[in-house]
Amino acid sequence: MSPDASPPAERKAAAVNSGVHDATAAATDAANVRLEKRRSAVVLLSGGLDSATTLAVALAEGFDCHALTVAYGQRHEIEIDRARSIALFFATPHRTVNVDLASFGGSALTNVDDEIPHHAGSEIGAEIPSTYVPGRNTVLLSMALACAEPLDARHLFIGANVLDYSGYPDCRPEFLQAFEKVANLGTKAGEDGGQPFRVHAPLLNSTKADIIRRGAELGVPFQLTHSCYDPVQDSLACGLCDACILRRKGFQDADIEDPTPYAG
Repeated sequence: MSPDASPPAERKAAAVNSGVHDATAAATDAANVRLEKRRSAVVLLSGGLDSATTLAVALAEGFDCHALTVAYGQRHEIEIDRARSIALFFATPHRTVNVDLASFGGSALTNVDDEIPHHAGSEIGAEIPSTYVPGRNTVLLSMALACAEPLDARHLFIGANVLDYSGYPDCRPEFLQAFEKVANLGTKAGEDGGQPFRVHAPLLNSTKADIIRRGAELGVPFQLTHSCYDPVQDSLACGLCDACILRRKGFQDADIEDPTPYAG
């Protein structure tokens, strides 16, 4: 029997299988187009200056944003309230999840008995400080990923910065690139061959002054943001911790008034 002389039943089955394959491929392509048009994103929103500006950038770029705040046991819990206020300001859907990193120890940022270090500006970033929280950005990005997949969101935004940062290794581009690979290897969405996950860090190579200028252009409510690691009475910023020093210098260098009330 010649190749073209297959029994009618076989020819019909081949046609059906081909049609199913084509329909499946078309449905996958259509789904990817819908995802790309929606451009949904999960934005990690800590309540700080960098994350608020990151949210503003994502919105300005046309992303359909969902803000996610992680309460991980940080002693400066005021930033969680600030995150809610910032999300409300931008009319962005927002949720807070709890992950107890404080129970593992290893950080002055989660242990109230540890002293928050005060460095001179020139000393910041010289070594990994005691405010480093083991695994924090790995956990935060994992939570963002878990939030994103059911939402059909394929974009994760984080306010990581490699210039004006305190020496945290999980703010480096190598880490963010590695996590993006993990996101696409370890998820159903990544295995389905559709639109891949992307990790965005739009402020990664910006100075604090540049971040503040960009935030001002985008209407970030700086008065709602909180940076201090060691707030004092009435939640005033201490003015002495690394985060306060970087924030103060950033506003000075940007020649923009800092709305933050400092205790010292």
